[in-house]
Amino acid sequence: MTGAPTIRDPSTMLPPASALSDTLPTGDLAANGRPTGELRARLYRIPNAANIAHVAGVWIQSVGLLALVAWWDHPIGWIVAFPLMGRAFARFAILGHEAAHRLLFSNRRANDLIGAWLVAYPAFVPIDAYRRGHMAHHKEEFGPNEPDLMLYAGYPIAAASWRRKLTRDTVGNSGWKNLRALLGALRSTTARPVALRIVAWQIVLFAGLWALTGRWWVYPLFWLLPWMTAWRVLNRLRSIAEHGGLAASTDRRITTHHVEQSFWARFWMVPFNTGWHLAHHVDIGVPFAHLPAFHRELVDAGYVTEEFVWPSYRSLWRHAQR
Repeated sequence: MTGAPTIRDPSTMLPPASALSDTLPTGDLAANGRPTGELRARLYRIPNAANIAHVAGVWIQSVGLLALVAWWDHPIGWIVAFPLMGRAFARFAILGHEAAHRLLFSNRRANDLIGAWLVAYPAFVPIDAYRRGHMAHHKEEFGPNEPDLMLYAGYPIAAASWRRKLTRDTVGNSGWKNLRALLGALRSTTARPVALRIVAWQIVLFAGLWALTGRWWVYPLFWLLPWMTAWRVLNRLRSIAEHGGLAASTDRRITTHHVEQSFWARFWMVPFNTGWHLAHHVDIGVPFAHLPAFHRELVDAGYVTEEFVWPSYRSLWRHAQR
């Protein structure tokens, strides 16, 4: 989409009323925007082979990067690797998100096993609990059971508050809260089995990376610490860009932003097409591989217009600060 930038009310993150034209249903889209008929069948196909490559690729990139850091053993390598491991956790998270929706693999058992053991547990995610909370999120964004409200409610916020939030993420305060919750789950009879699986994976990673690289510090400094810091910053920035300052509604354009995608945003923060987040919320049954195509259908139908779209992530984040 191109054109003159939309003038938005600086006091709100909600889209202008003129951006919410009523153009549905169409021949291929239902009144709620979901695809129907042949389009639905095409968009619902899960690309199993590609997703095997994605899972393997995340591991090859992550372990390969850490092996390179240990081999070079130079401050420049450490400085480069630290944020790149934050990016790696963004990739684990989005693949875990796909598995939570049971869209990673068409075979449900493979989806759940690989999604848990090769994607979620290494990234400290109890996938079954995450799935329950995430489905509540999709059932009613900003509703009474919304699990992630603290990440995106109340925007725009004061610039000082924005800085405080990102500082807490950067220095590890937010990450420590998550790690402490995981350790606390070991004392719960119901949560302990999953917590033990996650802890066991971390022990395997610690020992495996030490054996592979000959450096004991690779795991704590370049796996655990980026998860507690760099990944927290990326996660918050992405969450604000997805739902920051919006409101409960049956119209997903009032609950979910759409931001024009760029190479660097997709590289760092919104891999695997997760930046087409409005399309995902319109129909959660569409695998990430097909979200750009689904978004184009929504644009062609007039459901998504230029004045609805944020031209960049920076423009949205600037608007989110008073």
